[in-house]
Amino acid sequence: MHIGILTCQISLPGCSSLKEKRQRMGGLHERLGRNPAIAVCESGERDRHDASEWSFVVTGLLRKDVESLFSDIELKLERSVDGRILANSREFL
Repeated sequence: MHIGILTCQISLPGCSSLKEKRQRMGGLHERLGRNPAIAVCESGERDRHDASEWSFVVTGLLRKDVESLFSDIELKLERSVDGRILANSREFL
């Protein structure tokens, strides 16, 4: 069993309230958390309007399965989030 953590830093330029921040993130938790191999949480920048940090814990039998899920998550973030992805970091436990 392999466990990996993907952490994504997201910039939300022009975002002026926490309500707008939730709208711009667009149900990220619900969409990506449906997969039983992925746990999702907003892990940082919770009180800032113009930034967000999300962490995804991914499990898989093979390391390549975890890496594939990481790539899928990154692609979905780029397509669905109304903001800029500043940085992604991958870590394996």
